[in-house]
Amino acid sequence: MNQERDEVYSHVLKYTGVFGGVQGLNVLIGLVRNKFVAMLLGPGGMGLVSLFTTTVQLLSQATNLGVSFSAVRHISECYDAGDTERAAHFVRVVRGWCLLTALLGMLLCIVVGPFLSNTTFAWGDHTLHFILLSPAIGMLAITGGETAILKGQRRLGALALVQICSALASLVISIPIYYFFWQAGIVPVIVLMAFVTMCATLRFSLRLYPLQLRGMCGILGEGMEMVRLGVAFTLAGIVGSAAEMVIRSYLNVVGDLDMLGFYNAGYMLTITYAGLVFSAMDTDYYPRLSGVNQDVEATNFTVNRQMEVSLLIVAPMLTALIALLPVFIPQLFTSEFLPVVPMAQVAALAMFFKVLTLPVAYITLARGYSLSYLAFESAYYVALVLLIVIGYEQWGLWGTGLAIALAHAFEFMMIHVYAYKKYGYRMTVTVSQYAFVLFTLGGLAYACTILLTGIVYWVVELLVVLASGLYSLQILRQKTHLWQALTRRFRKS
Repeated sequence: MNQERDEVYSHVLKYTGVFGGVQGLNVLIGLVRNKFVAMLLGPGGMGLVSLFTTTVQLLSQATNLGVSFSAVRHISECYDAGDTERAAHFVRVVRGWCLLTALLGMLLCIVVGPFLSNTTFAWGDHTLHFILLSPAIGMLAITGGETAILKGQRRLGALALVQICSALASLVISIPIYYFFWQAGIVPVIVLMAFVTMCATLRFSLRLYPLQLRGMCGILGEGMEMVRLGVAFTLAGIVGSAAEMVIRSYLNVVGDLDMLGFYNAGYMLTITYAGLVFSAMDTDYYPRLSGVNQDVEATNFTVNRQMEVSLLIVAPMLTALIALLPVFIPQLFTSEFLPVVPMAQVAALAMFFKVLTLPVAYITLARGYSLSYLAFESAYYVALVLLIVIGYEQWGLWGTGLAIALAHAFEFMMIHVYAYKKYGYRMTVTVSQYAFVLFTLGGLAYACTILLTGIVYWVVELLVVLASGLYSLQILRQKTHLWQALTRRFRKS
């Protein structure tokens, strides 16, 4: 049993490192890009970028019918069975549906352009901007289908290269355009980035399966099962994107673009970037969990092991992030963004709950209970919107960060109570002990941001971060024998 546990820890660490490393590189490139964008556009410009980007994501998720999610399962089945002919045929089905959803998304964006302009802006007519964004939505639909093909065929190296190329292209494209055209370049940058990502993905997917348009319309009916599987996932994505759009529109109307830019910067640092460690779950953890989803004991074992490793990796990072945000934010953006520091610090506490929620939430997906998944996502986002409105009204920008943390705490309790009763999930004593120690250290790091200043602040924060990091490192070293393996490799070299 100990050997099996060590193998599981090593496996989870390996794939978390691989996929997290790729995401980390993308984040690093994104930080450089955001630094220049913040300098060129300021808080108001960044708020405008987030508003248009959120709109594109909402319309894309509303019209792609979940094909990019559900197609992976079908293509993977063909790949595992070694049925290349059936795989090639189903790729044609996927591409036919993606072309249809691309046209649907573009048409919807054009039709609702006036409505989006009136609801998301309190000034000016921005209908033309939303119409010009329609090609981006079509290209995202095509990219989603081609990405599903690469995932189903286990072309993880190609997927990593696509992500890296897209991140580099975003740096090369956005900075010159923003420099010369300022806010007028926001829409062209979004469209060009969608085009570059689509081309990079097609370069790899067309090598596997060359494009065949003949007879594509006649096989669309074969993809109905795939579409039905993706509908609940799509609806959950719509709810999430709609909630983010409502939040940003609310902050833009009640506050201003600067306030929206502050919120977006804080959210990006604490929620988006801290979540890069979770990138391995879609590609590694979810398939493993699906394979044992009817075995309660095996499910508990898989979930708890994933939770342990994720907690031990993420918690020290979050503790360090809380302590160092006063340094990070001026370096990553500009000194204009310093008001976001208190909001980002309290919002970082949300990720402590997320690391204990996400592995359990995947049980619902692994068992195919798509309606339950949709209900949980909807409840979380409704709570998030309400709490942010209340938090901003009462405490301003800091209140939005507190709202994010409280919403994640609500999601944690909701998911765990349901999993306890429905699936027989039980959190182990070991996970509870690790969570208590690491959460206490994270809470202490946040308390220091309120109670301490000057040199005392930095000394105490340094001790707290070191304690969290050494505690996690010691446990990981014991359970994976990582230190011994690295030592042997070093001596051989």
